[in-house]
This record gives sequence, structure tokens and C-alpha cells, in this order.
Amino acid sequence: MNKDLESLISYLLHSVNQTHVFHLQTKSYAEHMALGAYYDGVSDLLDGLVEGYQGKHDIIKQYDNFKLESYSSKSQLESYLKALSTNVKKTHSKVKETFIQNQLDTIDELINSTLYKIRFLA
Repeated sequence: MNKDLESLISYLLHSVNQTHVFHLQTKSYAEHMALGAYYDGVSDLLDGLVEGYQGKHDIIKQYDNFKLESYSSKSQLESYLKALSTNVKKTHSKVKETFIQNQLDTIDELINSTLYKIRFLA
């Protein structure tokens, strides 16, 4: 079992709800669309990550909880997405299985694509 990866999974699952809240509260159409694409996309990616991990190891029995924040600004979104990416990269180096590393890379790609849309298109 990899506790670092399991904690990241909890954080990424939380990101689905957190970005959905941001999506519903922003007044920017571009942010709204970028965040919607993120939470739709990451849900499927997480499902594959968790199923692969659990198939190799065991069922995750404990998930962490995080408090939801209200939308305040574009810079808040940027900070949030950068923190997600940092956590994915940090955990990536602690994972041995290349198939899980590849899934983390795909999730990080989605995070950074969303960050691009927020930074330059919103």
C-alpha cells in the first residue's frame, strides 16, 4: 500500500467537488467552461487510477476529507491548480508502478491544461 498515493487520491477526489463549486460560482464564462472540463475529465481518470491501484494492491479503506472553499478570484483558481499539480508531481516520485505514474502524468496534464485556460483564456 502507498499512503502517499492514497492521500493524493483523496485530494484529487476532493478536487472534483471543489472545482465544481468554483465552476458554479464564477462569473467568467471561460473559467466556468475550463473548470467544467476539468471535473468531468478528472473523474474518469481517477476511476482508472483507483481501480488499477486497488487491483495491484488492495481496496482503499480510508479517504481523507477536505473543506470546500467558495470562489473568490482567478488567482485563487491558479493557486489551487498549481497546488494540485505540485502534489501530483510529489507523489509521482514515490510511486514504483509505471502504469500508475503514467496515469498521474495524464492527470497532471489535465490540471495544467486547465491552468492554461484559466491563466490565458479567461
